[in-house]
Amino acid sequence: MAMAKDTEKLIRQLSLISFLMANRRPVSALEIKQEVEGYSSMNEDAFARRFYADRAELESLGIALKVDRPSEGFLESELYALPPENYYLPAIKFTDQELAALATALSLLDGRFAYAEPLRLALQQVSWGRKSPLSGAESAPIEMAMTASAGGRELSQRLAKIETAISRRKTIQFSYYTMERDATADRKVDPYHLVFRSGQFYLIGFAHERDAVRVFRLSRIQGKVSYASKAEHDFNPPESFDRHDYGSRADWQMGNVSGTARIFLRDRIDWLVEREYGEYGEIGPARNGDSKNGKGSVFETEFASSRQLVAWLLGWRRHATVLDPPELVAEAEERLELLRSRHSSDFATAEPVGSPAVADAERRNRSNGKAETVIRPERFARLVTLAGMLIDSARNDRVLRTAEVCEELGITSKELAGDIDVLNVVNFGGGTYVLYAEVVGDVIEVDPEAYGDSFAKPARLLPLEAKALIAAIDFFGDHLPQEGLDTAREKIVAALGHDPSKEGLQITIERDEPEIVSAVNDAIAARQVLRIKYYKENEDEFTTREIEPYRLARGPEGWYVGCRDRKRNDVRHFRLDRTKEAEPTGDTFEPDPDVETRLGTQRWLSEGEVTDARVARVWVSPERARWVREERTVVEELADGALVIEMPFAGTSWLVREVLKGAGDMVVLEPDDAREAVLAAVSE
Repeated sequence: MAMAKDTEKLIRQLSLISFLMANRRPVSALEIKQEVEGYSSMNEDAFARRFYADRAELESLGIALKVDRPSEGFLESELYALPPENYYLPAIKFTDQELAALATALSLLDGRFAYAEPLRLALQQVSWGRKSPLSGAESAPIEMAMTASAGGRELSQRLAKIETAISRRKTIQFSYYTMERDATADRKVDPYHLVFRSGQFYLIGFAHERDAVRVFRLSRIQGKVSYASKAEHDFNPPESFDRHDYGSRADWQMGNVSGTARIFLRDRIDWLVEREYGEYGEIGPARNGDSKNGKGSVFETEFASSRQLVAWLLGWRRHATVLDPPELVAEAEERLELLRSRHSSDFATAEPVGSPAVADAERRNRSNGKAETVIRPERFARLVTLAGMLIDSARNDRVLRTAEVCEELGITSKELAGDIDVLNVVNFGGGTYVLYAEVVGDVIEVDPEAYGDSFAKPARLLPLEAKALIAAIDFFGDHLPQEGLDTAREKIVAALGHDPSKEGLQITIERDEPEIVSAVNDAIAARQVLRIKYYKENEDEFTTREIEPYRLARGPEGWYVGCRDRKRNDVRHFRLDRTKEAEPTGDTFEPDPDVETRLGTQRWLSEGEVTDARVARVWVSPERARWVREERTVVEELADGALVIEMPFAGTSWLVREVLKGAGDMVVLEPDDAREAVLAAVSE
């Protein structure tokens, strides 16, 4: 039976690593072609192409070959080596507390975050020789939901390739689906930086076709990402480019700045805007004439997309009013009028046509990017980790049980058997193999070869694994009530020799007041009653509540505290970003199993299903249909390109705000009371 192409590539690349590490001297390309599994049957042209591609992929995995070129331009005269420092991870001595904190982060992110699998493998590497932190991970009083997270196997490959291109300053090319034009085109980009925000990964780079810096959403890249040339370096980022400037922008600032807006904020929300969006502009006192709508402040912010800024403004309803520039004032008024007219009783939709399933299939077929045979970075790392585990068990005469290995690596017994089959074929050339292993009953028997010690130490963290550790730490920030993450981060950065967030991936998350987060975490741990001052957006008022906090929860719109509200004597979730003050009362409480159970059944956190929810049918304009399709389930395709979606909601106020942020491109069709609520809001 023919071997899968990705398996052939895995064996070839692992055999190349083995061959280079077994030889204590530089070796020629000719020796590699003759000795390394997978190359000997190729002609010279095929070998040159495959060998170059394999070198590039290994570099994207963090394994850089040392190349000497006695005669420039002649592949046959180049000499190659793999120094141990290019493969082995410098020792990182984590404390038990640090490993426990990292394990807790994994347990919370597992299955919900694109980096969950490489995080698991990274923990195996950094805890080498110790009991796996995964086996004793303690549950934290935190619930997680990442409904908009970007993930998947294809994304991991793109991340690894792009991150390497950033560090090597290599121009890349790919096919990209542009939402505005509803078309796919080839792009040639100098990659500068990666940003994770609002559940999605974005690439910031210089687009050759536009002769300008542009932002690309990774989920819209189609097909393979490849290097544009074989040169060692293709570009140098301009000194004027500020990586963190892009990672620290609001949605309306992504792109070339076109103006500065002045926005009046009522005192009901000015503190909230300053907390959440203050870094995107400046908040100061109102001038004479600015405060005709009452007491408040003025927010000045640069913008690239007026549409995005207007949508944000409308979401605040009467609490935010644009003052300048005049064209932005006019656009906001136009959007308000569009909301009014489209929510009038005579609004009509086009006839339904087709089905969402068919339409989705058609869109998937638009890609002109060709699939490639790629090696998942996660599987490569897993094989290297497994090889080390197997050889270590044999060298130390330790029984290795299949169930334990599967649990530690997060794989099935079938996947384990497949990985062992691959490792059994990896060789150093000349019929010398790394190891031979087989599953016998419930244990794995291993016969390591003489050179198997090459894999008996933990391998250098792959870039994707390093990013996973840093990303997990940066994602939680102060919200994880377990100490050890900050010091663990420092040690990882020291071992890597650089901070990945400054050279590749920057994580941007919701910001909450540190004092609020600390007070809530302390109260959860000590079972203390908290008194909070909370802004009720739907009623536009502050209310004081005494709560018994049980856990933190990350929902679709940010962080919440799950608790029993003493006044209501009921389970509630209060948003941390809407909590203005939090202080202990001095009282304590005993945990109530019924409250614990009810908090655990709040399915809106993981599934978007709201307790006691109603469902609104919402029309989406043809102009915004493509964007909404990425985030919501379509129930009807209309003849003019518009969509009908369903949105579960418990409180009408939340639905109104979401529709207002649609800026006239979303219309509530039913229920009637929700439709009327939107009309009332835009008529205030």
